[in-house]
Order: sequence, then structure tokens, then C-alpha cells
Amino acid sequence: MAYFALEYELVDNFPDLRAPYREQHLGLLRNLHDRGDVVLAGAFADPADRALLIFAGADRSVAESFAEQDPYVVNGLVKRWGVRLWTVVVGN
Repeated sequence: MAYFALEYELVDNFPDLRAPYREQHLGLLRNLHDRGDVVLAGAFADPADRALLIFAGADRSVAESFAEQDPYVVNGLVKRWGVRLWTVVVGN
């Protein structure tokens, strides 16, 4: 098993714009977390201009699939996103 970091660059005023899509976004994440595919996920604060989601799995496909269907991405709240292999040196 490997870890993959899904990084989002968010639009200006993201916290003000996310409300219509938040429950669907969180529902998708909760399902993936319950399956063990998502380890941690959240937006950075002050400023809320980026988000980081950590996936666990054999490859990056689950993270990429999530991003492609995430309502934040689909509805233009994410300027750019990318998935990177994350090498963990301390922790599980």
C-alpha cells in the first residue's frame, strides 16, 4: 500500500462559494474514508486557498477518480489539482 496526496488550489472566496456543493463533497469523502481509501482530508486555513487529501491504495487511480467527480472540481471551485505519491517516513 502507498499513500497519495491530492492537492487542490482553490478559487478566491472558496469558503463563501462551497455551501451548495459541500454535502455532496463530504458524502463522497466519507464513503471513501469508510472504505479505507481516504486517510485525512481538509482545507488549509488563513488563507483557505488550498486543500490536501491523503489517499491510501495501490495506485493513484482512486484519488484521480475522486477529483474528476468532486463537485468542487466539477463546479469550478478548484483552479488546479494534482496527485502525487507521498513517501511517509514517520507514522503508519
